[in-house]
Amino acid sequence: MWRLLLAIVVLAIGVALSAVALIRGQRKAMTRRRLHDFSPNGLPDSDIGRTRSGILRRYRWLAAIGGPLVSAGFYGLAGWPVPYSIAAGVVVMIAIWQTDDWLYRRRLQRVEQQLADSIDLMIAAVKAGSSLQGAMESATENIAAPWSRELGESTARIRYGDDPIEVLTEMADRVPLETVRLFAQTLAVNWSVGGRLAQTLANVGRTVRDRLELSRRMNAMTIQARLSVVSVTIVTYFIGALMWRNDPDRMGEFLGSLLGQGLVTSAVVLQAIGVLWISRLSTPRF
Repeated sequence: MWRLLLAIVVLAIGVALSAVALIRGQRKAMTRRRLHDFSPNGLPDSDIGRTRSGILRRYRWLAAIGGPLVSAGFYGLAGWPVPYSIAAGVVVMIAIWQTDDWLYRRRLQRVEQQLADSIDLMIAAVKAGSSLQGAMESATENIAAPWSRELGESTARIRYGDDPIEVLTEMADRVPLETVRLFAQTLAVNWSVGGRLAQTLANVGRTVRDRLELSRRMNAMTIQARLSVVSVTIVTYFIGALMWRNDPDRMGEFLGSLLGQGLVTSAVVLQAIGVLWISRLSTPRF
């Protein structure tokens, strides 16, 4: 009974923490929507650029909640031994961490791809005789989210009379990617001193696409190491399943003993840490 009560308490705490995190996220989203509106509540326009972009939002806090919840569930509800419950929680924490990191990198690649497409649209608009502000508006209308929201916010602020240099600087601070900084600085310099905008944007777009191509090549080159780690992990559990099928009694005694629990838990945790380590080593950083 006390195991069930412990599991219920831990689940309640996890649900409460999740609710608090979701409420805080909704409040931040509401604040951002209000800052996007230029007229109500007397909010100054200069406060808009200080809001962190939602593109870079991370959900790693779910790992700190999901791991203990899974451990408590296996221990209190399923009756697993403490070492196995801890190992399951660690595996879930690392899985959530890795999933969030993978989704985050996918968002960044999508933003950089949309940035390169928007630069191509701006080059075509400038060559057709459009102004820089008109080129930005044209790119905003033809690019999908999430980059269209960031570029559209800067374009709207410039249209409403804000200083273009300040707006572009805040866009680079709001989305702190190297390619976005390069794009914003290029526009700011051109807005200040002028110059051949089409050729400059073409060079920036080529740089962004070269960066994307290099990242994809590095991911393709490191896929072998990732598949090797996954294969070794799967083979380990396959061998364990064969041993259980051939001699379930002896395998059950080993898993039920204190030594067996320690060895199995250590192996599972080390495998999870190895997967995280390989993923960190094979992720391009530039």
